Amino acid sequence: MKNSQNTVLITGGSAGIGFEIAKQLSAKNNHVIIVGRNQERLDKAAAQLQNVTAIKADISNAGDVEALTAKLTKDFPQLNVVINNAGAASINDLLTTPNVFENAQAEMFTNYISVIRLNEKLLPVLQQQSEAAIVNVSSIVAFLPGKQTSTYSASKAALHSYTISLRVALEDTNVKVFELMPPLVDTEFSAEIGGHNGIPASQVADEFIAGFESNNFEIRVGGTEPFYRLFLSNPAEALKALHQR
Repeated sequence: MKNSQNTVLITGGSAGIGFEIAKQLSAKNNHVIIVGRNQERLDKAAAQLQNVTAIKADISNAGDVEALTAKLTKDFPQLNVVINNAGAASINDLLTTPNVFENAQAEMFTNYISVIRLNEKLLPVLQQQSEAAIVNVSSIVAFLPGKQTSTYSASKAALHSYTISLRVALEDTNVKVFELMPPLVDTEFSAEIGGHNGIPASQVADEFIAGFESNNFEIRVGGTEPFYRLFLSNPAEALKALHQR
């Protein structure tokens, strides 16, 4: 996939992984559209970037998605890359956390259902371009779930399965489908689930850019490849190794 002169939409682009990817792509002569729910954070992020447009929208809200789609179609008909990075995560121990269902519902809707809706809305725009891409940000926990993040893991597993199906559906078109699979990352988003133990968001962005440029459709970053390979050969041992780590 070309690494410059794209028009890129990044949900959850005002902080963390989304912001670091936006920073690298904007520096490579791409126009980056960052989307988030908090106007103050968006303004702060946009002030640090070049070639950027900031749009306030909640991708889990149907009305916001309709308005966002209309604006993108009208103002950015050249849109050719969509990075679905916005997400929800919480400590959700199946035995001890209150409101397990409500937490799981929020995670599943934001991390999975909302991605399907936004992709469906924007595919007609992407299909008009000579080269286009969808990037879904899942996680290594799609394969190896954590005890306290079981429902988050399930939402990312659903996203992983959908991403494969979408890639197959679009394999004979101009739209490439990528999946970015980070481990735990040290961001404000992941603070509740122990993010201080994770890798820097800038490392995720570095490895994403490399994989994107080389058409690596499943981009596993931050040392997750060995865990994935172990999962393929021995799922029980992989799960044990992850929890020990």
